[in-house]
Amino acid sequence: MVDLDGTLVDTLGDFAVALNLMLDELGLPHVAPAAVASMVGKGSEHLIHSVLRHVRGGREADADLYGAAWQSYSRHYLAINGRHSHVYPGVVEGLRALRARGLRLACLTNKPGDFAKPLLAAKGLDGYFDIVFGGDAFERKKPDPLPLLKTCEALGSRPGRTLMIGDSSNDARAARAAQCPVVLVSYGYNHGEPVHGVDADGVIDSLEQLAALRRAA
Repeated sequence: MVDLDGTLVDTLGDFAVALNLMLDELGLPHVAPAAVASMVGKGSEHLIHSVLRHVRGGREADADLYGAAWQSYSRHYLAINGRHSHVYPGVVEGLRALRARGLRLACLTNKPGDFAKPLLAAKGLDGYFDIVFGGDAFERKKPDPLPLLKTCEALGSRPGRTLMIGDSSNDARAARAAQCPVVLVSYGYNHGEPVHGVDADGVIDSLEQLAALRRAA
């Protein structure tokens, strides 16, 4: 099971562009990409609420403002999806090597499925995954264990033998609760905090490194 934003693809540019186009429509000030990086990872709903709170001096958005923001953000994100993002080094090589060893792969992300699937296709990554589940596929999102448990069912594998690869404490907490092993990448977002302080089974610098470790084992 592999996370998407911050693990496979650096999508910070897409987020910043779509969010600032949204803020323009709402007549609100822009948000800096560095601030967005600390808000990514818990789904688009959380991201929009966090950004609105940030640019409004800590004030929560009411239902009308959030609804307008969501509609605007969704429209702009779909229009620019993948244009300001790039695949991290070692991702393609790592996925190719894992597939070559006969492993079934699932992309499991909190990003809405309508955003995630076109992004994977645009970056040429969709063919590596047997299954893609977005944040709207289940009743709850990571860090709840439910998405991981459901993905294990879909893969036909036991949680204890199904690795979660992510970039944040969100992924690690979900994996621990689901009793899945978890490895984090060193280059992702992790809500703006150092990833080496997260409770995980290991930290790698690229997916290619993970594939090499598996070959060695």
